Amino acid sequence: MIESKSPQTCNHGVPTPVDESEVHLWFAEPEALVGEQALLDSYRQLLCPEEAAQQQRFMFERHRLQYLVSHALVRTTLSRYGALDPQDWTFRKNDHGRPDVDNAGYQQLIFNLSHTDGLVVCAVTTRHALGVDVEDRQRNTRTAEIADRFFSPSEVSALRRLPQREQRERFFLLWTLKEAYIKARGLGLALPLDKFSFDVDGGDSITIAVEPPIVDDVDAWQFFSFCPNGRHRCSLAVKLVAASRPLRLVARQIVPLRDETCRAFDPF
Repeated sequence: MIESKSPQTCNHGVPTPVDESEVHLWFAEPEALVGEQALLDSYRQLLCPEEAAQQQRFMFERHRLQYLVSHALVRTTLSRYGALDPQDWTFRKNDHGRPDVDNAGYQQLIFNLSHTDGLVVCAVTTRHALGVDVEDRQRNTRTAEIADRFFSPSEVSALRRLPQREQRERFFLLWTLKEAYIKARGLGLALPLDKFSFDVDGGDSITIAVEPPIVDDVDAWQFFSFCPNGRHRCSLAVKLVAASRPLRLVARQIVPLRDETCRAFDPF
């Protein structure tokens, strides 16, 4: 279930815990902030020294902007749920590079970040393993070649059976689901992409199957996928903890440090 909540005031001074029955998505549009120098300078003040150095390593300005806005989004979003200023959040990485909250008292707060040209997204929940991916469907991508190389045989077969005009959309649906799943597992490309398969032809439900060497409880997973606008595809993978009911997905769009009123966001 995807829900778009009514506008509400988001006060950083009064943190609101994440409802354990929900997963929250926060979207921002970096390209809309080009020329907003004062606001972008405020974002730079939130970065830790390592993040500031990483941001400057990108060759292209659009990538520096994406990195800056996405990390400002993460820090300001976490401060909606915890009594810390955005610059005070600290993170640890696992052996595969996945970042998690390191601040004492907040390690049950689970987040994941994704960005592409035109859009960044931060997903937040508690306790449940979580991964999110967003992709620009307008980018110049050799979808057929990538599918043949990385998708499972059943996924390639299902894709090839579609009319030509529908194959590109199916590619981005499967690609974002795969990226979200490996991010939620926290293992990155240590998971071979062709050894797990998504079935997206079952109506409203999305299911996953795995084969060796991957081992997983496939029934514990809940997946979401939608197009937040005419340009992008976003997918989310959540592994529910024992005895949890399916989660509601709540999506909002925001300008970090500017919008204190969260606009209702229709994900369809």
